Amino acid sequence: MPFYRGNPADGRFVVTVVEDDGRIRSLDPRRDLRNHSPTGYAWGYSGSGPAQLALAILCDALGDDDRAEALYQPFKDVTVARFDGARPWVLARQKVLTIVARLESQASS
Repeated sequence: MPFYRGNPADGRFVVTVVEDDGRIRSLDPRRDLRNHSPTGYAWGYSGSGPAQLALAILCDALGDDDRAEALYQPFKDVTVARFDGARPWVLARQKVLTIVARLESQASS
């Protein structure tokens, strides 16, 4: 299962996607949908950089921009804002989908 990998390298927050076949690519920030953070991604708090990252992860994992836009703020709060801002992290796509299912279930209750 593919996964997302974040690394706070040299004062920049770099996020890549590692595919099942081992290919590594940069995560598209999806500024075409929302431009919360022209300076890039961040994590570890609830701000504009984490919002951009949450949107990017959901667009990539879901392949559905509308669902991603509806869920990225709560996803940011329960996931991206909780990452340690000074440490690398890994998040499996399956875990993203599990969190999305929980958020959608809560929204429909």
